Amino acid sequence: MASSVDRTGSPRRYDDRWIRGRKALGSAAFVAPSVALVVVFFVIPFVLNLPFAFSSWTGYSEEIGFIALDNFTLLADRGVLVTSTVVTVVYAVICMLVQNIVSVSLALSLRDATPATTFFRSIFFVPVLISPLAGGYIWRAIVSPDGPLNATIALGAPGFDFAWLGDPYWAVFWVAFVDAWKWCGVATLVYIAGLNSIPKELLEAADIDGAGRWRRFWSISFPLLAPAFTFNIVTTLIGALSAYDVVASMTGGGPGDSTTTLNFAVVQQFGYSFFGVASALNFFVTILVIVLAVPLVMWLRRREVAS
Repeated sequence: MASSVDRTGSPRRYDDRWIRGRKALGSAAFVAPSVALVVVFFVIPFVLNLPFAFSSWTGYSEEIGFIALDNFTLLADRGVLVTSTVVTVVYAVICMLVQNIVSVSLALSLRDATPATTFFRSIFFVPVLISPLAGGYIWRAIVSPDGPLNATIALGAPGFDFAWLGDPYWAVFWVAFVDAWKWCGVATLVYIAGLNSIPKELLEAADIDGAGRWRRFWSISFPLLAPAFTFNIVTTLIGALSAYDVVASMTGGGPGDSTTTLNFAVVQQFGYSFFGVASALNFFVTILVIVLAVPLVMWLRRREVAS
């Protein structure tokens, strides 16, 4: 073989480079379809829409002119920018915390593959298969004043009647909770895969040393679940920042503007025929996602390396 003739390493280095090149080419072939979809359906539309964020495009005039940052100033003056941003961030944080805490708890309970755990894994995955709009309508009926939730509470507190979605503070919690409930199944499977990848020898050694269940989780499982946490936290956050379906079906952005997320506000502006304003708000959403997601990913990736 040419790779073993010369001890200087030149032929072997040539073979190694050829093998690495083949592997890189194969990886690129797998990644290319995903990259193409992202470019066609996200990057190109975003670039084409960008000029309209700085234009006076509305449904009430045939003229479209450049107006610099006036659309952003208008959104700020109306309070839409600040209010929707605060609502969106609060919504995203609640959704991220609820989804990941519940998913980790479920994963710890369902990590072993038995007929019972397999059944419950399937049950908890069912919400993922339900349309977000349908899920929102279902939960809207459950938490309505004459719904099952109030009826159940009234068994212990006769006469109990509360409009959960009519209260500004409870409304945003319920909408975020339903979003977390919708996607808990995916996060749970990711955490189960992460738990099952942890060497059992480490857990057995800790058990022999007298470590309790909580100590084993915090000292061994939690650090080694860093990649799973990175994936679930980032995807949950980005998904919540893009929330629309659940909000539209449960509250319609109300009461008032207490659940008007940025994406819901974008659709509202399009509905008002303020297309330039809607494009500006959409651009702001993209910038917000980048500003929040990129530092978070970098911090979580450093935590993976440290772990």
